[in-house]
Amino acid sequence: MVNRPDTKKARLRRHKRVRAKISGTAERPRLCVFRSTNNIYAQLIDDVKGVTITQASSLDKSIEGNGGNKEAARAVGKLIAQRAAEKKITDVVFDRGGNIYHGRVKELAEGAREGGLNF
Repeated sequence: MVNRPDTKKARLRRHKRVRAKISGTAERPRLCVFRSTNNIYAQLIDDVKGVTITQASSLDKSIEGNGGNKEAARAVGKLIAQRAAEKKITDVVFDRGGNIYHGRVKELAEGAREGGLNF
């Protein structure tokens, strides 16, 4: 019998480690990424007040096609950067949510950088 590691538990452990080091403020909110099998979600969070400033996901009407691929992730990154610019936010802290920085998470980050966010 093969014992597979619990990947969800490992991701949550990594997320706790990342969250212990970073926090978002009103001037520099936290860009939090959640990646599911079919979609990807991003939100800007002010941890001091405990509020979400803005959000974007692959479920938005403006994003067409499959939500679980790299193209959709890049589009979500550009959309969150556009919505942040409307609220006059340029600097953020990137929270990868315990996910490894490659694939869809990396594409979302690069799309956000293309849209004008600095991190």
